[in-house]
Amino acid sequence: MLIHKLLAVAGALLSHHKLSILVYHQVLEQPDVMRPTEPDARVFTWQMQLLHRYFHPLSLSSALAHLANGSLPRNAICITFDDGYINNLTVATPILRGLNIPATVFVATGFCGGENMWNDRVIDLVGMPQLTQLKLSAMAQATEQLVDIAGRIKLAQELIKKIKYLPYQQRRQLINQLYQENQIAEQPAKMMSVQQVRHLSTQGIEIGAHTLDHPILKGLTRQQQVKQISQSKQTIEAWLGQSIGGFAYPNGKHGIDFDDATANLVAELDFDYAVSTNWGVSGHKTNRYQLNRFTPWDKVPLKFHLRMIQNLLYSR
Repeated sequence: MLIHKLLAVAGALLSHHKLSILVYHQVLEQPDVMRPTEPDARVFTWQMQLLHRYFHPLSLSSALAHLANGSLPRNAICITFDDGYINNLTVATPILRGLNIPATVFVATGFCGGENMWNDRVIDLVGMPQLTQLKLSAMAQATEQLVDIAGRIKLAQELIKKIKYLPYQQRRQLINQLYQENQIAEQPAKMMSVQQVRHLSTQGIEIGAHTLDHPILKGLTRQQQVKQISQSKQTIEAWLGQSIGGFAYPNGKHGIDFDDATANLVAELDFDYAVSTNWGVSGHKTNRYQLNRFTPWDKVPLKFHLRMIQNLLYSR
């Protein structure tokens, strides 16, 4: 307890005019051996309890307003989620509301009709316990033997790396072919429906846009980027009956997944801000359309808190 108090003091000293924005994707009801980096409800609860006790949680829109006018509290922090998973609503939100912590969820609208995210489809396929081998002729690769969890996780990550930067239509078609040749049925929907997105917005959660199909924007033409970015905004605004101001870049690494031209386009399309996955914190000089985010993945509170403080040294 004393160490946490000392870290909070250090955070207050280091966080003047600095905003920490955490990025999550899922909060699982129970641990998933194929997704070891995703927090479950127990882990997320102690993380949020720590932030509630030693930090100053704010909504992202409120925090950015404070940052702009120089009134940002010390140890200010925001919670964000990418993609739009159902468990953001069913698991994470009750924990957040119990501690009065606001959050923002960036929704990839094309997956709100029941289709799962492409990376989840890969992980689910490789993790199928009934499969002892995975046929990969669709990728012009030899069949892989599925022996243990560690091997399955390694293979899933290798396939994700190979597929990630394909054009999103080709990416979807390829994964469809993998399911067909291995004769495996799709898993139940993991992504929120339109009705669930609407319900989430009534729970004190801000909703932002995350494109239609979660493509790598840097690989698209300007016209394709406009469609992905503007239509996701318009779609969510139609669902909610209100304007939205936030955008999250898919994958989110500057120079790899998006560039300055994309950031300028987001500004032109009437967003108030955009978040990346470049590590660090954001200050008053940070480009409002290239805000930094990070999340410590440590499994114990002390290391989690320590890494939060260390991150304050990496402002951009």
